[in-house]
Amino acid sequence: MRGGFLWRNRVLLTSGALLIVSLHLISTGVHPGDLAARPESAFLEIVSPIDAAFTRLSDGASSIVTDYLDLLHVREENARLRNELALVKSDRARLAELEVENRHLGEMLELKDVLGANAVAANVIGSDATGLSRTLILASGSSDGLRPGMAVLANQGVVGKIIAISPHASRVLLIDDHNSALDGFDQRSRARGIVAGLVDDGLILKYADRSQDIRTGDTIVTSGLDGIFPRGLLVGTIESVHRAGPGLFLGVTIQPAVDFSQLEQVLIVTQPPPHLDDPGKD
Repeated sequence: MRGGFLWRNRVLLTSGALLIVSLHLISTGVHPGDLAARPESAFLEIVSPIDAAFTRLSDGASSIVTDYLDLLHVREENARLRNELALVKSDRARLAELEVENRHLGEMLELKDVLGANAVAANVIGSDATGLSRTLILASGSSDGLRPGMAVLANQGVVGKIIAISPHASRVLLIDDHNSALDGFDQRSRARGIVAGLVDDGLILKYADRSQDIRTGDTIVTSGLDGIFPRGLLVGTIESVHRAGPGLFLGVTIQPAVDFSQLEQVLIVTQPPPHLDDPGKD
């Protein structure tokens, strides 16, 4: 009945009953075979594959992130190693260049000692670009004591002479230019001639008499009689000797001792050599 004791206190009694059941379940636990455990078992059966899938996705994502970070680290390390290798190569190239320069300077000093104190070293900074003449440009000029007509030498031998000058630069006419000429002689036979360049490239010994003993492989040196080049400097070696034809002189070609295209430093003789007698009279 609605007005009875149970009806009036239904909420309180229901709550109390549920509380007692709950306490009983807590105290006794839920056994695997109980009806109360079946919903939980079904729930676990449904949820466990989903949890496993999420776990695999999480592990995969974590692995991808780790691999990406490792790849970034490897790339950074490779970039650092490449930079270090480039620096090492650059340092090695600089050291090699310094070694070459030191060797050239040492050879220049030896040549200067042979010539005496009256010589000035200069760097080659250019060459003739027109092809009409064979010249070099030096980074030294009148402010360094240079003048036109001075002899220019290299470690290997004779280079040429200065033909034009400015305060800080000068132009050198090479001995293989067709306008060049210097007095030289065969070191073995003492046969004398004029060393001159050809228009179409090459170096020859002009005015060598057909009766003179000149052979392929002989060494040609400066005589010192032209008043420009000191005596005894290497000019080149005889490349060929031609006696055919009606002329009065031999056809003699010379291989220059100096590779003019490879010159970096030269030495300029600032004092003319002393007058010498004809070497053929020695």
